Amino acid sequence: LYNYLGDVMGLFKPAMYTKNIFEINYNKLKEKGITCLVFDLDNTLGLIDHRRCPEETRKLIKKLQDDFLILISSNNTRGRITPYLEELGVGGVSWSMKPSTRGLRKIKSNYHLKKKEMCMIGDQIVTDVLAGNRFKIMTILVDPLGEKDLKITGLNRKIEEKIVKRYEKRGLFERGKYYE
Repeated sequence: LYNYLGDVMGLFKPAMYTKNIFEINYNKLKEKGITCLVFDLDNTLGLIDHRRCPEETRKLIKKLQDDFLILISSNNTRGRITPYLEELGVGGVSWSMKPSTRGLRKIKSNYHLKKKEMCMIGDQIVTDVLAGNRFKIMTILVDPLGEKDLKITGLNRKIEEKIVKRYEKRGLFERGKYYE
């Protein structure tokens, strides 16, 4: 049972953890063979109540497009992600249903990718990291950009808090202790 719990708990641990998308070592990802960055939208690329992409984020994404295929995988609606997709000139999937691997499978298929080329980047352990780890791709956790979340995300944050406490007790993960 302990081995099983250990395996299950491992599904919540990101391969990398950084403060935000601006702190990620993208050169290291290139060295690892990553060619596709799949970003979560809300509280990863922009605040939940911002309809448009922040200028700083837009500049980073435009720069990253020189080296990576950039996509968005969001649990939110098509209407929510469309302004970002259009503004950034990227593709994406709405209603990804993370932690389901549905959105990631769709991306892999639509863009003819190999899993070893993909990296999921997001601010939630129980959606973004779990979906990426279940799909067996690289995962990067970032701290949420803001405090405001959707109602369902509030529940996810409570679950996430318990997971992080278990990790902290085992010395496996700690909020604010970033690693690559």
